[in-house]
Amino acid sequence: MRYPHLLAAIAFIAPAPLLAQALTPAETQKIDALVTKTLADSGVPSASIAVVRGGRIVLTKAYGKQFEGQTGPADAKLPYQIASVSKQFTATALQLLADDGKLSLDDTVSKYIPGITDGDTITIRQLLSHTSGLRDYWPQDYSFKAMATPTGPQGIVDRWAKAPLDFKPGTQWQYSNTGYVVAGMIVEKVSGQPLLQFLQTRVFQPLDIRAVDQDKAVGPGFPQGYLRHALGPVRVETPAAPGWLYAAGELSMSPQDLAKWDVARMNRTLLPAKDWAEQETPVKLADGSNTNYGLGVGVGTADGRRFVEHSGEAVGFLTENIVYPDDKAAVVVAVNAWFADAQSRIAKGISDIVLPAPQANAEDAAALDRTRRVYAQLQAGTLDRSLLTEDAAYYFTPTTLADYRTSLSPLGAPTKIEQAGRTRLRGGFVNRSYRVTYPGRTLRISTYAEPGTNGKIEQFLVSPAE
Repeated sequence: MRYPHLLAAIAFIAPAPLLAQALTPAETQKIDALVTKTLADSGVPSASIAVVRGGRIVLTKAYGKQFEGQTGPADAKLPYQIASVSKQFTATALQLLADDGKLSLDDTVSKYIPGITDGDTITIRQLLSHTSGLRDYWPQDYSFKAMATPTGPQGIVDRWAKAPLDFKPGTQWQYSNTGYVVAGMIVEKVSGQPLLQFLQTRVFQPLDIRAVDQDKAVGPGFPQGYLRHALGPVRVETPAAPGWLYAAGELSMSPQDLAKWDVARMNRTLLPAKDWAEQETPVKLADGSNTNYGLGVGVGTADGRRFVEHSGEAVGFLTENIVYPDDKAAVVVAVNAWFADAQSRIAKGISDIVLPAPQANAEDAAALDRTRRVYAQLQAGTLDRSLLTEDAAYYFTPTTLADYRTSLSPLGAPTKIEQAGRTRLRGGFVNRSYRVTYPGRTLRISTYAEPGTNGKIEQFLVSPAE
């Protein structure tokens, strides 16, 4: 459920004047070429997109294979699992309840849900802004062992929300799906309705949005998720057992339907203007520092252009949603794979077409030795499991390890491995990304590791890069 990953790319979008509404044929051709090439380069089976310009939806289109046995063209109306993009809807539900006078975002969690660690000091606003200190239950970019078994909100709360906090509420920012599970439980407790039912009545039906519970968005009539181990074959992914995304990311919808929400955001319809502004106001930490995150959305300004953004990761699916409110523009991209970076490459490429922008990469040299060592081990198929956490060891099955060895070994020694980014602690782990350079191609490594120079690896994923 990878919210932070595109912010670095967005940070290099340059300002441009408000553009005319309609896409030109040349622009549409560029978008078609961009999506087609990205799918071919990455191996991602399909993408579905929506583009908003001038405050209206000007393009919706789907490309590629959405499910096994597909015989016709891709259908842009099919709902993709949008995962963490759902968080802004959970935040909206709580804002609506606050507007109804049924709660305050500054109420403490314990007023509604008992048993949460320090629930008498954590506020609803801190849940929604990822400043609660509750440990994230899903920082990994793969299904960990417990996700093979059905669960529910209380099961997640009992395991993660009753553990010691990662920090004192309000003092740090750390992405926490756990906090949003608690937030969803509060919606249901106060409204007396299931979260999705509340949203259907108050948000989706008024905007003519078709939204489906992602646990039910499987089988005939729905896109199928795919995975890939390193550069191995693209395989059909097995969905997680029911109940794991809930208020942190339970929704499935088409990019076109998500774009309707983006248009409402630009035009300040459906919700009171103060609610939209509240969502888009960065929350400050106790020391006054800026989190660049509001209520369910990432926010910022890059080179004079304001953006509101969130990405999403479900089992077998990735989504990117970027809104440029002042430009009345938005880009929505959903793919049915959770490997590579096709969704962010397509989203940025479309943004370059709609709002031209250069790009750049950040660099950092930390933890390179360990990354180089593990990468070489994966090429040789001799992974030192003492370097791994229990969940990482679970991920690297014999099949997974064989896919890594057979696909990476023929590449030989890379020309260069360099760090491309680093995020703050999430789920107790430090996230770093790397670029692996070969003549004629580049790979991406995404890692999570326990803090410290000898911290065990929680995640080590290799995928194609641009």
